[in-house]
Amino acid sequence: MTLQEAISNYLRYAGCKQLNITTALIDCDGVLFDTMKNHTRAWVRLMQKNGIKCSRDEFYQYEGMTGTEIVKKKFKDGVGKLLTDDEALALYKVKGRYFQELGETPKIEGIDQVLEVLKQAGIERIVVTGSQQPSVLDRIDREFEGLLSEKRVTGFDVRHGKPNPEPYLKGIEKAGARAAQCIVIENAPLGVQAGHAAGCFTIAVMTGPLSEKDLYKAGADIVFPTMDALAQALPLLLNPAQ
Repeated sequence: MTLQEAISNYLRYAGCKQLNITTALIDCDGVLFDTMKNHTRAWVRLMQKNGIKCSRDEFYQYEGMTGTEIVKKKFKDGVGKLLTDDEALALYKVKGRYFQELGETPKIEGIDQVLEVLKQAGIERIVVTGSQQPSVLDRIDREFEGLLSEKRVTGFDVRHGKPNPEPYLKGIEKAGARAAQCIVIENAPLGVQAGHAAGCFTIAVMTGPLSEKDLYKAGADIVFPTMDALAQALPLLLNPAQ
């Protein structure tokens, strides 16, 4: 699908005459940082220590849920145990310790260019993540100037994580925008579902093992193979009349 086709499809189903993008709502894990490889290792270690069978690949499918939601799901499905919020949070903190022990991961290649194109176009940039990992959230402040923490939406700010649209609806609210004025930049099916359900033009970038088909099936308006490809296409999206 071409970008022009994706824009036309979105305008048709959103009931809009033209795009007027003012805000980019940006996921963190797999979009800002290449953290998912270490997240999956930490999740598997936590689950194996608690007698729960799992594979690393399945956690890519849960990406976007809050950490405590993932803990509750796996313990319910794996050993039939219903955890309290406090129990889930305690286990998530253990997973966080395992994650930190693996060290920092690099930024996603090309994300700096994407953010710069958005900045130069005057687009407000807001991080919307299911992460509750302090080390990851602190790192955004250190390495991404202009992604303001006061407008950030994290797993601590919502009752329902992705694929529920609540995180992106909160991001839209913090931006003071309408859904049709926002683009979502995601890399995972649950995040794509959330962005689509919130009514935003939803972009997926293939930074992990999931296929283009998986991302379109989740509701992506357009899928790019790399961040560099997205950076090159953004000017047309932000100013489709040119």
